[in-house]
Amino acid sequence: MNGQRAFWTDDRYDRERARGGAGRYAERLRDNVGEFGAAWGDIAPVEFACAAWRVATPPLTSPGYVRWHRRVLSATCVRNTWDGSLTARVRLVSPPPAPLTVSRTWWRDRGWQGWPEVFGQFVEPAEQDLAKAPHLRASLEMDAPVPLGRLPAAPDGLDGTLEETAHRALVVLVGELNELLAPIIAQLERPPS
Repeated sequence: MNGQRAFWTDDRYDRERARGGAGRYAERLRDNVGEFGAAWGDIAPVEFACAAWRVATPPLTSPGYVRWHRRVLSATCVRNTWDGSLTARVRLVSPPPAPLTVSRTWWRDRGWQGWPEVFGQFVEPAEQDLAKAPHLRASLEMDAPVPLGRLPAAPDGLDGTLEETAHRALVVLVGELNELLAPIIAQLERPPS
């Protein structure tokens, strides 16, 4: 993995910023218990895992309990409508495709800009920047199945296991997404040769 992580849980920040003793994520779970309405008692763990992910990431929790690498622009988990499996959808910042880097004839002195960075984070360009110069921002979109075998079973309802089960689901999702994306991010972070 070369030291690159795509995703991680920020347990320290979570504990330090909690109003009670359980942590911010536990508080957000209680505040957003409605996100789990369709998941209670589901035979498959998909809907529960997706709800746990939604509550752990922006916009429901900001900053997110699940954090991600600066190249990750968005990350969601959804139920695949074809077979009910879990699909992870992630959008990554990418350098321009090779055909655009071989020659700059397309550039034509227009001052093309790529992804703006603020404190090392890739961000969307501000409106005033878009008024000054054209921007060409390359990204990669990943849609991948996530194996269900290690995901915890969805609770039957609010039985006191919500926090523990949601946390276990996040650990599995973070691990699976790191397995998929860490090598890609490591490659994208390598200096051009």
